[in-house]
Amino acid sequence: MKEIEVSKNGQIGFITLNDPEHLNVFTTPLARQLNEALVELDNDKDIRVVVINAAGKGFSAGIDVNELKDKTPLELLKTTQLMEQMNLTMTNMKKPTIASVKGFAVANGFGLVALCDLAIAAKGTKFGLTAINVGLSCIGPAVAVSRIIGRKRTLELLLTGRIIMAEEAYQWGLINRVVDDDKLEEETMKLAEELAQKSPLALQITRNAFYKMADLPHEKAIELANYAFTQICALEDAKEGVEAFLQKRQPNWKLK
Repeated sequence: MKEIEVSKNGQIGFITLNDPEHLNVFTTPLARQLNEALVELDNDKDIRVVVINAAGKGFSAGIDVNELKDKTPLELLKTTQLMEQMNLTMTNMKKPTIASVKGFAVANGFGLVALCDLAIAAKGTKFGLTAINVGLSCIGPAVAVSRIIGRKRTLELLLTGRIIMAEEAYQWGLINRVVDDDKLEEETMKLAEELAQKSPLALQITRNAFYKMADLPHEKAIELANYAFTQICALEDAKEGVEAFLQKRQPNWKLK
């Protein structure tokens, strides 16, 4: 069985968590296949946007606790590193990612949503850093979550294991849009297609610079942003975009 399915629709690549019988929990095969799929689509010259969704009634219930049984500390560390490899893989991606979420996204599933550049959720979707409820911790997913909503709110979720609904997650800035369940796929495609129409090179440079400057002191962040903007302005795509705007036509972006 493949725990991850990869598909393509034009310039949009899809990664589907595909173990609905087990609530798409993170197992060794799923974690490994997820990273392979991310790298595959990021290196595919025909793909401009990557959407991550899930089969079944929910997104993901986090790490399979069976993965943690009867292991030495060193084995546990290696397992944890594999489960959290997505943090490094997604940070280093060139292409924008969108999470399309329904049902629930908890623990490592929540972390995956937080790692995506953008996220759309169906009404009533549940989010939580719930591992504390079984004597464990969602400290790994908290890395990405904390960079979105800050320390106090992350600690509240991390230490209480409280579930929040999509509407509250939206208010906190954890997701970009909340839509009716039957509109989730349609609205996800609209957003993905909107991004796919932009200059791939400009998207890549902008995304990379944003994450780098987010962790820098103010002056250093401005300096980095200035260099990134200058780099974008020097692209052929920038010249093409301006000309297309003035000529009232669709731009013909260079692919890379």
